[in-house]
Amino acid sequence: MRQERGSSGRPGKIIAVHLSYASRAAQRGRTPAAPSYFLKASSSMAGSGGTVERPAGTELLAFEGEIALVIGRDAHRVGLAEAWDHVAAVTAANDLGVYDLRAADKGSNLRSKSRDGFTPLGPDLIDARTVDPHRLRVRAWVNGDLVQDDTTGGLLFPLAQIVADLSQHVTLETGDVILTGTPAGSSVIVPGDVVEIEVDALDTGATSGRLVTTVVADAGAAFDPVLGSLPTVDDIQREEAWGSREAAGLPDEPASGLTDDLRAKLERVPVAALSQQLRKRGLDDVTIDGVRPMHPTSKLVGTAATLRFVPFRPDLFARHGGGFNAQKQVFDAVSPGEVIVIEARGETGSGTLGDILALRARTRGAAGVVTDGGVRDYAAVAEIGLPVYAAGAHPAVLGRKHVPWEAGGTIACGGATVQPGDVIVGDADGVIVIPPSLVAEVVDAALAQEDEDAWIAARVAEGASVDGLFPMNAAWRARYDGERGA
Repeated sequence: MRQERGSSGRPGKIIAVHLSYASRAAQRGRTPAAPSYFLKASSSMAGSGGTVERPAGTELLAFEGEIALVIGRDAHRVGLAEAWDHVAAVTAANDLGVYDLRAADKGSNLRSKSRDGFTPLGPDLIDARTVDPHRLRVRAWVNGDLVQDDTTGGLLFPLAQIVADLSQHVTLETGDVILTGTPAGSSVIVPGDVVEIEVDALDTGATSGRLVTTVVADAGAAFDPVLGSLPTVDDIQREEAWGSREAAGLPDEPASGLTDDLRAKLERVPVAALSQQLRKRGLDDVTIDGVRPMHPTSKLVGTAATLRFVPFRPDLFARHGGGFNAQKQVFDAVSPGEVIVIEARGETGSGTLGDILALRARTRGAAGVVTDGGVRDYAAVAEIGLPVYAAGAHPAVLGRKHVPWEAGGTIACGGATVQPGDVIVGDADGVIVIPPSLVAEVVDAALAQEDEDAWIAARVAEGASVDGLFPMNAAWRARYDGERGA
């Protein structure tokens, strides 16, 4: 592939789109309202037939088959109608990246996606003037198996819109390259794998040819911890890199045991009644203490998704506090019906969530949030309507007291141990944690006790003394059983 710009044959800049295909957005569980972008180093550009190294000490090198646009003439604040006129050519691209370095990049993707050889392009250019940008196709093969196949008809944002939008913010210069995002099917590749990407025009049959890249192991030394951040992975990164938990070889999400019937019963029964039944079974340390509801009349029922903060330390916050950190990962990946439970050590001197994250949780279908720390943007969070239980309000951001540390582990919140998948129930009295194995037994017993208490209250309202009635002696019990039976 030939480039017009620069003595090295490299583009002046390579700009990549984050999520742009509906199929990929559905896979990730989030659909952007507008395109967003990141830069890749022009030194990452490579041609067809070469190799790419998986860095030493990493496991999650992933390919992304994409349509690349080559700018033919400078574009600065161009409109949608004229944007495609500034595109000279279309070709195939492989937007390679290492998920192990995403956290270290803090959102920039510099280290994860700009290594040498991480942007293969080509091998041939398709004249943009001869094709319909709405009828382009991108396909990818790994070791001969077709793994990606989508068209620009599946884009959330048309190619011309991407060009026009970028031109509002930066001048697109002749020879610049835009990587327009990848459809579903991107996954992890390992040394020995051969990846092929092809772009073709459905209306004319013009093709970029097969862009071929072979993965090899990096024979060099691992990253030096003295110099900077080291690779790190967790199950969230593995799931996103592979495309699914199943593909990553991860177990299914913890079973909540919450059928629709159980959830409906939990909606009816007060937390106080559940607490009484748990205490009868030896569980007297399962209340999340010190938290109060933003919406006292709302009921909270769901399964726990956990997040842990550790005390603030400048060097740790520099490594773990920015970018797509553990806090953002939890709020961005919470499943419908889950309650985000946050360990903040009872420290209320800063916020542990604000309105943007609360809105993201509600959009994802979360059942609510429980934190033994503070809430920032308290009034705005309340307006969102998501059930939130917190220890107080505070205007400061996270980094004043906390470092977001771990998603998905066992935590301590308000004096109670909480594990992912535990059942969380809250009302105006407070929040309680129920082991999944006990939910059915406890809720049925609590409902039965509620019926009994309602019957006792009716007798008291009729004038009966509580002596021998609350709790019921043998005579009252016989009457109650008889009426219930009848």
